[in-house]
Amino acid sequence: MARLPVSFQSLAIQCAALLAAIFLNYLLQISFSYQAILWQLVLAQAALAAGLSRAWGQPAWWPPLHLGFLPATLLARQAGLPAWVYLVAFVLLLLFYWSTFRTRVPLFLSGRKAWQNLASLLPQTQPFRFIDLGSGLGGVPFYLESRFPDSRLYGTEIAPAPWLISRMRAWFRGSQVNFMRNDYTTLDLARFDVVFAFLSPAAMPALWQQAQAQMCRGTLFISLAFPVTGRQPDHVVEQDAGARHTLYAWRM
Repeated sequence: MARLPVSFQSLAIQCAALLAAIFLNYLLQISFSYQAILWQLVLAQAALAAGLSRAWGQPAWWPPLHLGFLPATLLARQAGLPAWVYLVAFVLLLLFYWSTFRTRVPLFLSGRKAWQNLASLLPQTQPFRFIDLGSGLGGVPFYLESRFPDSRLYGTEIAPAPWLISRMRAWFRGSQVNFMRNDYTTLDLARFDVVFAFLSPAAMPALWQQAQAQMCRGTLFISLAFPVTGRQPDHVVEQDAGARHTLYAWRM
């Protein structure tokens, strides 16, 4: 069960919590002649869903999402918004989270402190070829470009909206960063001296296998926040913000 994609896990959790809330309401009704109002039922379902998510061991950001899902849905329904609002919201989510259902990698944005620490791990005296796997809005390669102008910097992003925003930012800045709209699993990592990733725990085992199979001896694999299993990192750069912002680096 734990190997189910998180999307199916979440669907099962929401359905189970709804059934449990209905059953609890039924027990209260027959035992005390108490009929819960709609919002009480919704809040009970939300609390049960958050608890089930935590018990299932889902990542830390999922219980709050479960807690807010059904109440937000009911609020939106009661607001009487026109149908096109929901269509626009759906299209925007699709453009930004294009393949999250399959890859289990949501859009994560790193911060300037992480960029500075990343720069400290890179070769300081010679040009290199760097790629950001899942480059989002392009913050990492843009930051590095000003500090390593002789290096060749790449980003790859499969979601259409972040990729397009990155390309537009590069055009306005006159940047030489090459943003590709590719699934990183289809790339040959042997082309790069440094591979950087800020993905998710679910993606790391397969990515580590890909890196070991493709990256050349002496090149550098760096992950933000999510380590790999089976080998201790050669470098660890911790930040005051905690484990979520720790850099792990391996010399291949």
